[in-house]
Amino acid sequence: MTEPLVLELLALPKAVAEVRHAVREHLGAPCPEAQLCVSELLTNMINHVGEGAAVTVRLFLTPDGRTRLEVTDPDPHTWLIARSPSGDDETGRGLLLLDAVARRWGVWLTPIGKTVWCELPPDASTAQAGGEPTSP
Repeated sequence: MTEPLVLELLALPKAVAEVRHAVREHLGAPCPEAQLCVSELLTNMINHVGEGAAVTVRLFLTPDGRTRLEVTDPDPHTWLIARSPSGDDETGRGLLLLDAVARRWGVWLTPIGKTVWCELPPDASTAQAGGEPTSP
């Protein structure tokens, strides 16, 4: 089993594509659901916490084979709110997409920020990822 993917970076729009690429490379196979989820989590963080914030992205397999993505940022006060955008709204669908694709997702607060996470069901294309988190 390979080590988890851990990326520490500045939250900039150009980082979204770079992180999607890193996730695909780490998994070693097409992984559209994982790439979509990491894109949405990171973009949401950039839009609501702000560009340039320090962020950590982690990807690993849980012991039962689920792919888990985590995005940690330094702002415990910016909370996620699922919206109900109208057909004309250009934004507001990120958490709806996450909810549709992920098996489950959530947020936990820490003394220094928050982590937004999601888990994808076991999938043969992601069986090469590995490692376990150091926290829940």
